[in-house]
Amino acid sequence: MRIFIMGTGNMGRWFAQKLCAEYEVAVYDIVKEKMNSLSGVKRLERVEDVKEFDPHIVINAVSLSNILEAFDKLLPYVGNECIISDIASVKGMLPEYYKKSRRRFASTHPMFGPTFTDPDNLYDENVIIIRESDEEGKVFFKRFYGRLGLHIHEYSFEEHDETIAYSLSIPFASSMVFAACMKKQDAPGTTFKRHLDIAERLLSEDDHLLAEIMFNPYTIKQIERIEAQLSYLKHIIKDKDYEEMFKFLNRLRSNIGHDMCSNCSK
Repeated sequence: MRIFIMGTGNMGRWFAQKLCAEYEVAVYDIVKEKMNSLSGVKRLERVEDVKEFDPHIVINAVSLSNILEAFDKLLPYVGNECIISDIASVKGMLPEYYKKSRRRFASTHPMFGPTFTDPDNLYDENVIIIRESDEEGKVFFKRFYGRLGLHIHEYSFEEHDETIAYSLSIPFASSMVFAACMKKQDAPGTTFKRHLDIAERLLSEDDHLLAEIMFNPYTIKQIERIEAQLSYLKHIIKDKDYEEMFKFLNRLRSNIGHDMCSNCSK
């Protein structure tokens, strides 16, 4: 099987390195230097060269903001039976694009990345495969991800973006607000240092990626939930209401699956 990977950023490189041991892999990136250190793969000089390579599967791993443009440049040079795929963290306009293209497609989202995860040790990590994907494409990616020990979840396009708004937008927004309130501390506590580490790693991500995740149409509802809880917490603090604070804290423990009440033994 021949696989073509468009884009050799962090995830594109990861796919190339994992797949080339078993398949014939070709890569292309507009920044040629990014491909230089990749071994075991064929490096294409032009997008047009993919026609001669004739891939069975295309993995579009370019930045989120450039996915549709990359497909537009690529599709004239791949056969009609080729399965085109994406690994986008927000699916957005992709369902409509795939529908109009009338191409076989597979859409997945590895729920990990080099910033917070060791990509060579993916125990207990997750991946989403979009339910509307071509069956042959789903079989291929289930086999690939399954052999890496990933937990595989199958969602529709809509369910995916709703889930991402919850699982990424909330922690991203929380870290951004933390960073916005930052000031230098000579003696930071352990909790502060851990939050700082998360914020630093998050802000090392690509700006386009962060923006697209936050611009997910389902994100605003999650931001409103954060605002509501902050308003409630502010009210408790202003009133110095210990009873309400204890109730609030125990509800938080229940939310995260930690039902122990810190005051039960008192």
